[in-house]
Formats: sequence, C-alpha cells, structure tokens
Amino acid sequence: MHKTRVFGQSHWIHGVAQVSTKHCRPNTINRDQLQDILHQCEPIMFRENSKAILDLKKCKYLGKIIKDQRTPPWPTAPMSELPPKDLADALVDIYLRTFESRYRVLHIPTFRRDYEALWGTEDRDLEFVLQLKLVMAIGAVIYDENYSLRASSIRWIYEAQTWIAEPDFKARLTTQFIQTNILLLLAREVVGVSGGLVWISVGELLRTAIYIGLHRDPSYLPRISIFDSEIRRRLWNTIIEMALNASLESGGPPLLSFDDFDTHPPGNFDDEDIMAEDPMPKPDGTFTQMSIPLALRKMFEARLGIAKSLNWIGMHSCYEEVLRLDVNLRTSYKLVCRTLDSYHSSRSPSPFKTRTLDFIVRRYLLALHIPFFPASFEDTAYAFSRKIVVDTALQVRCTTNPSSGIMVTRHDNQTPSDDLSRLTICGMGPLRLITLQSCFLIATELRKQLQYEDNLGSIPLRRDLLTVVEDSREWCWKCLVVGETNTKGYLMLALINTQIHALMSRIPDDEFPKLLMRSAEENLAKCLALFEERVGKGDEVQVGLDGINDMVFEGLLGSKGDWNFMVWFMSHCSSFY
Repeated sequence: MHKTRVFGQSHWIHGVAQVSTKHCRPNTINRDQLQDILHQCEPIMFRENSKAILDLKKCKYLGKIIKDQRTPPWPTAPMSELPPKDLADALVDIYLRTFESRYRVLHIPTFRRDYEALWGTEDRDLEFVLQLKLVMAIGAVIYDENYSLRASSIRWIYEAQTWIAEPDFKARLTTQFIQTNILLLLAREVVGVSGGLVWISVGELLRTAIYIGLHRDPSYLPRISIFDSEIRRRLWNTIIEMALNASLESGGPPLLSFDDFDTHPPGNFDDEDIMAEDPMPKPDGTFTQMSIPLALRKMFEARLGIAKSLNWIGMHSCYEEVLRLDVNLRTSYKLVCRTLDSYHSSRSPSPFKTRTLDFIVRRYLLALHIPFFPASFEDTAYAFSRKIVVDTALQVRCTTNPSSGIMVTRHDNQTPSDDLSRLTICGMGPLRLITLQSCFLIATELRKQLQYEDNLGSIPLRRDLLTVVEDSREWCWKCLVVGETNTKGYLMLALINTQIHALMSRIPDDEFPKLLMRSAEENLAKCLALFEERVGKGDEVQVGLDGINDMVFEGLLGSKGDWNFMVWFMSHCSSFY
C-alpha cells in the first residue's frame, strides 16, 4: 500500500514477490535481501549531504513544473478548432493502423466519411470533433520521435474530459457516447493523463455499457440490423478486453465473469462487409480487420483466469494451479499463432499487430510466474518459473525494441516496425511499465548468476541478458529526453548497471558504496541539466531552486518520504536485492 492505494498481486510494481515454499503462496518481502543497493547509498547520502540528494530534489521540483506547464486549466472548454488537415490526416492514419487494430471502436468507412465531411462545414458536431481529437491525441504519441505534440494531445484529452463530465448524462446513453468514452480512456492511458486510475473509469464504462444493453447479444433484443449488431458486439468485446487488462495493470479484481453477459464474439468481418445487405462472416482462416481482436477473444477465458487467480482476496493459488493456468494460456496462444501463420502473405497482420499480440500474452505469463521467481533461486521446485520469467522478460524487451541486435524476425519479408518501439519511448501505460519491469527482472537474473559464481577464472554470463541490461539505461534516457519527468527508473537502471559491472570486475565490497554514489551523482546531474534546459532559467524557477538549496538535510522531501518510497519501489519493482 502506498499513498492510500493498495497494489494487488498483478500490479507491475510488485516485480518480484518473495515466496514461501512451505505454503506455496506469496509471503512478505525479505527486505534484507532486496534493498542492498539503496541501503549502501543511504548512509553516505544523508551523512555527507550528498549532491545526489539535492539533485534528486531539484529534478522532482522541475519535473512538477514541467508537468504544470503542459497542463491546461480545468475545466477546459471544448473547441471545434482543428489542426491543419495534413497533420490531422497523419494522426488519424497512425491511430487506425495501430490502436484500432487491437481495440475495435470505430467503423472505419463511416468514420472516414464523417471525417472528410467535417472539413467542408463550419457547423461541426461537437461530439464527433471530440472523438476526432481523441483519435489524434493517441496518434500524436507515435507521430514523431520527439513527441512534439504532447501539449496538444493533453489539451484534447482535457477538452473531452470536460465534455464528458457535464451533468447531462441521460441523453448520452448511446453507442457514440460509448465510443467517445473508450477513446478517452485509451488516450488517458497512453498519454499519461491520470492513466494509473483507468481501472476505476473502466468500471463506470462497463456499467454504462450494461445499462444500454451491450452485455446482451443483439439476437435477444428487438430487431436490430446486422450493421448495428456487429457494432454492439465489437464495442462489448473491446470493453471487456479493457476491463481485463485494467485489472491486471491495477492489481484489482476483474469484477467480470461469463455469467455477466451473453453477447457473442463479433463476426470475422471487414468493415466494408457489414455495410452489405446480408453479409456472411469470413472463415477463421481469412485475415480481416477483426482478426486480432478475435484472437484476443479466443484467449480471454485463459487470461481472465490468471487475473482472477492473482487479484482475488482469498488465499493465493498453489503452484499446481499456476502451472494449470500457464498451460491453458499457452495452449490457446498456440492455436492463435497457427491461425495467424496460415494467413496468405498478401493479407496478413502487420509486425505491429503481431508484436502487440505477443506482448499482451507475455505480460500475463510474467504476472503469473513472478511471485515464484525469488524462491526459484533457492528451491528447484520453482525452476520452471525462473526460466519462464527470464525468457519472457527477454521476449518482452525484444518485442518493444525490434532493432535490438539479439532479435531475429521470424519472416524475412517482415521488417520491424518502429511504431511499437516509439510508443514504448513516447507513450505511457503498461507497454512502458512492463518493459521497465522486464529490464529489472533480467538484471536480477544476472545478479544471481554473479553471486553464485565463486571460481577464480572468468565468469560465464548470458550475453543476451547483459546486452538488454546495458541497453535499458539508454532506452530509459530516451524516455526522459522526449518528456518523462520521473528520474527514478533511469537512476535505478544506472545503479544496477554500475553494480553488475563492478561484480564482473570483482571490485571489493567496501568500495561499492562510493562507486554507487558516484554513479548516482553523475546520472542525476545529467537528468538535472536536461530538466533545467527544458524549463528554462526564468526567475520563478530559480527562486524555487534556491529554496531547495536552503533545505535542511532531514531526508528527501519531508522526513525521507520520497527516499523511503524509492527503497520500497526498488524492492518491489525489481527484487534486485
């Protein structure tokens, strides 16, 4: 628990939880094992008034200023003005080729028709304009390497949030309102506007959908056209997918079961097909615009079982149950992969779609096996979980970094798409967080390998794992360059790199604290210079920094509050020590 929030078992912050082999369930964290790196630094930091503490304070202060500069006033009145059409075209195309392929929200031909008509009139439908702005806000994250449209995307989200917060709710119980809500939650998550609280909002969205009957299959409702029936099924399918993923991300229970709805999965239609009079769905072996969402739906039951097992409030599952859930997910994923591999080369999913699908599955496998990872170092009964965690973490990192030298594409005719790697750097949400978690898990494995090697010769290490750890710091630095304001992840990865290389060089233990402190000071100074450049050197900022310089060293920002959280974060996030 931290700042009134309870982080459930599947929340990424747990990283690795200690396991009691006697009870086959997660137990309390062994802090003597986990917090070594920060405990070594702490005495030097607070006894010697380290520059690292001051720079960490400054970075947090400047980070808050940067976020305030990006944030528009609340409420932000919705506006009908749009960016130039060529820019809007590019942002819409990005969204449609990426997020819409996973979460079916819009009927693309209808959306494009209304989008083109929008530019020829001054009398614009406000809700459609807001939908368009949310689409552009999501596309803006991948638009360029520097995320130059960050401020605009945040403003567009604030406009939509202001409109949705209006009290005239009853008149908005429509499928269009559901679409706007879904787009808003996706935008909030990927842009980072209260993205960590999306699980709460998804619950409201789910209940709104039930209120207008999306949980009932259209065949049980008064006569509805095939077009409307498929749109309703698609929206329900998207909503339960979002609810499940939000459960895993937040660590909260899914609060969803198959007894709660009877809506059938959507048909395997292209968007153009359902506009016909009597359309027939295509065979499963034919790739359509619904193939990726339907692949996820086929694995929904297996993934729901994992989320429930991890996040319910009863006793945690024993290891035999974990292995059963693992088999269920792997079996369903193999069937999906065979279907995807069978598609004709002229009509097949893009690398972005297949990598995204793979990431989702790996994320559930990680969450399932991480609680048993620490015990695997001492008890061979959990060796399978150790292998799964390490290999899956490596696959996650390769999926989000297709240009890595250790990655080999499966098909020669596919070139790695940079959409996913750019989204990992510029965007927020589970893609970034699980990638960071994977880096820590790989570092944990390397650390343990180094600990267990007592020979006098060279130390054998997996070069692929070492490459990921070395590259992870540069990846985290790129996140800061494009706008991330939290330095903790970068600082921890820098310290981890320092200690791993020190262990490889067999540096004496008594030299570790100063070595780590020097690394912390160098890397925090680098972060501070970046933040100062971004904020500028105005009088208001300088006064604030002078105030920080005058603080008494009682700890970081209030009786060591932030420093203690950093120690807690380190132990839960990486279980590195």
